[in-house]
Amino acid sequence: MSNVELAAAMTMGSLFDGIGGFPLGAARYGIKTIWASEIEPFPMEVTKRRFPSMVHKGDITKLSGKLLFPVDIICGGSPCQDLSVAGARAGLSGARSGLFMEQIRIIKEMRTAERERGRTGVQIRPRYMAWENVPGAFSSGSPKGEDFRIVLEEILRVYDGSATIPRPFPYPWHDAGEIQAGSSFSLAWRCLDAQFWGVAQRRKRIFLVADFAGNTAPKFLFDVLDELLPNGPERGKFLI
Repeated sequence: MSNVELAAAMTMGSLFDGIGGFPLGAARYGIKTIWASEIEPFPMEVTKRRFPSMVHKGDITKLSGKLLFPVDIICGGSPCQDLSVAGARAGLSGARSGLFMEQIRIIKEMRTAERERGRTGVQIRPRYMAWENVPGAFSSGSPKGEDFRIVLEEILRVYDGSATIPRPFPYPWHDAGEIQAGSSFSLAWRCLDAQFWGVAQRRKRIFLVADFAGNTAPKFLFDVLDELLPNGPERGKFLI
């Protein structure tokens, strides 16, 4: 099965959905977004027009991963205000950017429910997580960069509840990196600039992909994108 055929068989749930950026990109590869979580009325009206079959679930803090329809991918760009260098930098302790932990909670709950249904290994949904945020996440927290370490560690703990991620030495975080835990878990992140993707502005964002049952995450952000952006950034690498 080709990558395109594999994607076309996948389903997705979108948290912090906004005007449906993740679902729009996914739809171009045949991935169907089943449900979304958003609380702002105007963005919801946009996505109701774009994706009339997508079910709106409302406030993320009121959702249960055990009750949501299981999907292959859970994506989300959690609020960036507390991580941004333009904000007060409350970090993950802030009321807005701290909502990242709700995304982790929902993923854990859904995967627990899948195990209770008798699913194992690659059958457990969601298999994949996608996250987007501002580059300020690399330097947010005390000491500097602690918040991004927490993001990586919390995602890894979906796979292994006792795992830890060390701080990079020397600091700072690389603009791109990956984590591998044998052949059963992988995570990759990469900072991309909108100016190279047809947008008339310089707008950098971190994109992160996690594979909770395999080693495909780096393939998405490096193997595929390096063909389009051959002079990619230096990568940090952790082997767990």
